[in-house]
Amino acid sequence: MSEPSDEQAAMQHYLVCGTEDCQKNGQFYCNACHRPLCEQCRNEHQKNPNTKNHEIVLYRHRKHQLPVEKCKDHPRRNIDIFCKQCQIPLCSKCSTMEVHNGHKFDDLEDIYTEKYTLWQGEFSKIQKYFLPTSQDLKTDIEEDATKIKKIMESIRTFMKAKAESLKNLVDEATSENIEHTHTMEKSLLQKLKSQEKTYDDYIAYLWKMSDEFQEYLSIPNQKLLFSKTLKIQPIPETTKPVPPVFTAGQFNKDDVAKLLGKVNVPNTKPEKRKIQPMEAVTTHMKSTEKKLEQSTEKSDVKQTLSLSSSVTKVREYSVPGVVNAFHVSVDKSDRLWVSDDKGNLIQTDLQGNQLQKIQTRGQSAGWHTVTQDGNLIYIDRDKKVIYRITPDKKITEFIKTGEWTPLSVHSSRINGDILVGMIGQVTRYSQAGKEIQNIQRDNQEQKVISILYYITENINGDICTSDLLKQAVVVVNKSGQYRFSYTGQGSRFSPWVICTDVLGHILVYDGVSKSVHLLDQDGGFLSVILSEQQGIVFPCGLCVDDENNLYVGQFDTNTVTVYKYLQ
Repeated sequence: MSEPSDEQAAMQHYLVCGTEDCQKNGQFYCNACHRPLCEQCRNEHQKNPNTKNHEIVLYRHRKHQLPVEKCKDHPRRNIDIFCKQCQIPLCSKCSTMEVHNGHKFDDLEDIYTEKYTLWQGEFSKIQKYFLPTSQDLKTDIEEDATKIKKIMESIRTFMKAKAESLKNLVDEATSENIEHTHTMEKSLLQKLKSQEKTYDDYIAYLWKMSDEFQEYLSIPNQKLLFSKTLKIQPIPETTKPVPPVFTAGQFNKDDVAKLLGKVNVPNTKPEKRKIQPMEAVTTHMKSTEKKLEQSTEKSDVKQTLSLSSSVTKVREYSVPGVVNAFHVSVDKSDRLWVSDDKGNLIQTDLQGNQLQKIQTRGQSAGWHTVTQDGNLIYIDRDKKVIYRITPDKKITEFIKTGEWTPLSVHSSRINGDILVGMIGQVTRYSQAGKEIQNIQRDNQEQKVISILYYITENINGDICTSDLLKQAVVVVNKSGQYRFSYTGQGSRFSPWVICTDVLGHILVYDGVSKSVHLLDQDGGFLSVILSEQQGIVFPCGLCVDDENNLYVGQFDTNTVTVYKYLQ
C-alpha cells in the first residue's frame, strides 16, 4: 500500500489502517514497513517474530519514506545512505568502494525525514501564523478604511445640515434652543425606554408562561391534573408621546463661520496595529502534540477497564445560576458547563463554584459541547447560528447552518470535527467551521434520521443519535451508512440524552422506564446502570469525562451527581 501524500492525509479525517481488510483508525505507523497501523494490528505486529523488532511510532512521528532514486554506478541499487565525509548520497554498494573506506555514513531516510519535518514545520507556520495574521491585518485596514469613509460622510452631512439652518439667520438664541431640544429629547426617550422595558418584562413573563405550558404538555405527568389554572396577565397599556413643535424665531446674520465650526485631525500619535507573536502559535502546536501523545498512552489503559459490579456515587454538588441541570459538558481542565431550559449557561469547577455565566437563547437539549482546545460551542436555534466561547471568555459567531435548524452539537474526541444534529440530517464541520460532510440518506437512499435532540460519536467513529421521532437510538458509521437502531427492552422506548465512554459503550436515558441503559458499540443491551432506585428522576444531562466518571444532571434540580461504573 503506497503512503498518501501529506496533502491527502491532511484532508482525511479518518486514517485507515494499512493492514489488508482492516478499516480501523490507523493511529500508529511502522517505520520499517512504511504503513499505518491500528492499535490491534500494532500489537499483532509486535508479537510477530518476523516484525517484532520493527520500529512503531505514533503516526505523526513517522519516518517519511525516502523517494526511490537509482544509483548511476549501480542501477539495480537504490540510493539510501549518505557519506558524511564526501557529503554525497550513495547506495550500499558504493559504500564498500575503496574511496569511501573508513568513512562514516548516515541513513538517508533519517536525513530526509528530518528535512521533511523541518519544511513541514515552516509550511505549518505559514498556514497557521503568517497567512492568518497577515490576513487579519489586511482585514483590519479594510475596516479602518470603511470607518474613515463613514466618519467623513457623517461630518459632511452634519456640516450641510448646520449650514442650511444657519446660512441666513444665526444668533445666540439658536444655541439655547438647540440645547433645549436635547433636554426635551432625552426626557421623551427616557419615557419611551421605560415603556419598552415594560414590554420586555411582559414578553419575558410570556416566555416563562410558555415554558410552563410546554413543560406540562411535553412530558406526560399526573402533575397536570393537580396543577393550578394558569391565568395570563393582560397586555399592559402605554401612551404615545406628544412630539414637540418648533416655532420659528427671528434670526440675524452673525458669526456664521464660527458657529459652523471646522474639521481637523487631532495631534495624537497613531496606535500600532497588534501582531500576535509567533511564540504563542508554536507553543499551542507543541501543547496539542503533547495531548495527542497522552491520549495514545491512555488507549493502552482501556484494556484494563471493565464494568463494575455496582455503580458508586462519587460526589454531588449544586450548580449556582441554573434552575435545573438540563445539559452537561465536561471540560478537560476539571471544569464543566451546565445549562437549563431558561437560557442560563454556567461554567463551574468540580466544587460547584461558579466561574462564568452567560445568558443565551439556547434550548434545553444537547445544545453545547467542549472542544479539544477547551472552547465551548453552543447553539442558537432561532438564529441558526453556532457560537464559540474561548477560554479567555471571548464569544464569536462560529458556524451558520443556513436553512437547517441545529438541534444538537458534539465535538469529536477523535479528530476535533464538529457534528451537528438537525431535523433530517447530520452535518460534519472541520475545527475551522467548514462543512465537510452531510448525512441524510444511506446507500439504499433511505432516510436514516429524523429529529436529533442529542448526538455523540463513539470511539470507532460511529455517529450515535437519539431520534425523538423514531423513538430509537439510531447509529450510522463515519461514512453515514446506517448501522443499527436500539428501541429499548420493553414495548415502549423514549430515548433522551445519549453519550459514549472510553470502551465504546453507548449510554442512553429512557424516559419510559426512567433508567439509563448501557449498550455495547454494536447496539447490544448490556445492563441498566442507573434507575429510580439510585434516586434519579429525569436525567437530562449525561457526560463521561477522561477519568471515566459519569456526570448526571437532572430536570427540576440544579444538582449534578457523579458516578463510577467502570473499574
